[in-house]
Amino acid sequence: MEHLRAVLLAGGRGVRMGRLGQGRLKPLVPFGGQCHLIDFSLSNCRDSGIDEVLLLSQHNEAQLIHYLLECWHGQGMKIHFGPYQGITPETCEHVLATVHRPAESGTGEALLFNAPYIFGKNVRDVLVLHADHVYRFDYRPMLALHRERRAALTIGYQRIALEAVSLFGMVEFGAGDRLLRFVEKPAHPTADTVFTAVAIFDAESLQRYLDVLSRGPWQADVSRDVIPAMIQAGERIFGYRFDGYWEDIGTTARYLEAHHRLVSRPPTLSLAQLPHTLRPEAARRWVSEAGGLRHTLTGEDVRCEGRAERSVLFPGVIIGPRAVVRDSVVLPGARILGDSRVEGSIVLDGEHVHDAHLLNRTE
Repeated sequence: MEHLRAVLLAGGRGVRMGRLGQGRLKPLVPFGGQCHLIDFSLSNCRDSGIDEVLLLSQHNEAQLIHYLLECWHGQGMKIHFGPYQGITPETCEHVLATVHRPAESGTGEALLFNAPYIFGKNVRDVLVLHADHVYRFDYRPMLALHRERRAALTIGYQRIALEAVSLFGMVEFGAGDRLLRFVEKPAHPTADTVFTAVAIFDAESLQRYLDVLSRGPWQADVSRDVIPAMIQAGERIFGYRFDGYWEDIGTTARYLEAHHRLVSRPPTLSLAQLPHTLRPEAARRWVSEAGGLRHTLTGEDVRCEGRAERSVLFPGVIIGPRAVVRDSVVLPGARILGDSRVEGSIVLDGEHVHDAHLLNRTE
């Protein structure tokens, strides 16, 4: 992984996450009972031998930086905070208030404005990642093939149901996985292959396109500007197929559905594949059937006196003796008491549900 700069885009507002995104950044949305969305990309980097990741954040940065300093920085990995390098939990508020950064309107500007921290004489390639995708992946074989092909860009792709393609960036390939077409969120998809938001750029090529495109009208976006411009110029762009589980958690409905698949048999990801950063001292387990629990992901610090089926229960959850939870996600510290019935719903952190019936509540 020498001469590679890993960049983690974590500046989105997550407006489509509804109540899940209120008061927290999308990368910090809890997932799977034991981690946050951002932990997947960071775990993949660490397990791929990448020992430093450059964070590109923007909105509500203090919350995210505090979390990374506490759980990741110095724990076998270095987080580079760009203009905030050297920041500590004690100096965080002061540094954020005194360092000026221009507002970014898209992923292209995020890369452009942080160019001094991305490019350099020892950086041959740039790995661009997002902080809100659920997947486990080793980036090393993808980088090796990228360099073997002498590619200007290599993008990850996966096949999905055609009816879901309009939610993503659609990609079409020719012989040898050569990229022919890229359409962001197409109204009428013509292919069932989508961009997994993992991209390895030749550093010199990426820097050149950012510089040229930013001089004229553009949408300041990698997917809408940079990649189409590279295709049009005939650059060597290839795909790298993702064969394992990958999920873009873009909405609350997709968040709930991802958890449904997590407790299915077989699950999309095992407990061992999930990062464990949310109360790491609390043991997690999957219960097939025991007491009031059935096909549920839970933990030793969860108190379930009622019934929970096909659900994910986060640390500190309490379910009263007459309460029933089905096909739901219950976030840390929530209490479901009385004669409550929770079905197909998301219960937020610390929320108290008493003698209520929640049905298909995701917003």
